[in-house]
Amino acid sequence: MFVSIRRRQGRLVLVASHLPVTHKATPEESARHRAMKERIARCAERHGLSAQVGARSADGRVLTAVLVTGAGGRRIGWEAQYSPITGETVRRRSRKAAEHGITPLWVTDSEQAALIDRTPWVRVDDFSSRDIASRLAMFVRGGIRHFQVWKCLPTSERPCPTTGSACGRFHSGWFLPTLCLPNKPPTEVDRLVVASTDGEFVPLCIRAADDRRAVARMWVPVTDRDRWWDIIGPPESTTDQDDTADPPEEEIAFTREDIDPTCRYGEQQTLARNDPRPRRDRPEATGLHTFVRAPRSLFAFPASSPTLDITAAQRQAAASRFGCPIWEIGPCRLCGTPIHRYGNRSTHACRSCRTALKHRIGPTPSGSSTQSP
Repeated sequence: MFVSIRRRQGRLVLVASHLPVTHKATPEESARHRAMKERIARCAERHGLSAQVGARSADGRVLTAVLVTGAGGRRIGWEAQYSPITGETVRRRSRKAAEHGITPLWVTDSEQAALIDRTPWVRVDDFSSRDIASRLAMFVRGGIRHFQVWKCLPTSERPCPTTGSACGRFHSGWFLPTLCLPNKPPTEVDRLVVASTDGEFVPLCIRAADDRRAVARMWVPVTDRDRWWDIIGPPESTTDQDDTADPPEEEIAFTREDIDPTCRYGEQQTLARNDPRPRRDRPEATGLHTFVRAPRSLFAFPASSPTLDITAAQRQAAASRFGCPIWEIGPCRLCGTPIHRYGNRSTHACRSCRTALKHRIGPTPSGSSTQSP
């Protein structure tokens, strides 16, 4: 029998319950832990990164399963966690790693792991130690999200998150790759080893608007994070290790009841446990935000178009090159280069600018626009 602290109706109370042992550590878990460490270190070294297995800080306070260091000095501390662990232990170890300049990255295969949303994390498939050590592709199933912005129109593929019908406003949120429009490919663990060290993927912490203690932590592309900050503004603190535990000064509420000396455990034989672990890795979107007008920072093209200052001979040469009348020649909206700007089959930007723009913002979801709100 155990006594634990739980939150009930906004108050902290002591709860007594019989908690059966639902999990026992097995040798296979140790083998998977070792195989995951070897896979991360092998991938890092294959891409020219420094990897230390069982790295310990100078003061001995921080022990990292695999410490991956990039050329720019960015350090990622990988922790493969296949056995149960408490949320407070995860917060404490992650906080110590952050104090030593290490960005923690915890790996689990359980949707109910206590480390989810308490530290930068990812979830992978339930692979055996042999599969982990092999060259099989190992995809991240949870913990990586992508930023999506769309205008709420009757033709939009997404329903309105606030009214359920088209409201005409703009919405944004963080989605799993398979729930993005269009779908984005999942990220492999081997790629994340390199992308997290290079800064292509960064950790992000989003606090719920209605409950400041509730947070969602995820790994996101750095370009998506910058777009998110352009909309809501950068946070006051960019650290991801804010403690979300209950404040220590919060009092525990007591209710006076007569003591029942009879233990009634086992009187009702059911398959339901007293305190089943909830699912912490949820597929629905997080960080949903609604705004009336799109910020100018999200526009693909500047508000003012550059002018085309060329001679008549240069205009004629451009028309011959594009095979169009001279009056359909105009400036590229980004660089001002003469292009086939007007008329049928015309474009707003030159080929090089369109290629750079595509890599910067990616594909445009249905029902949204990258040029104007």
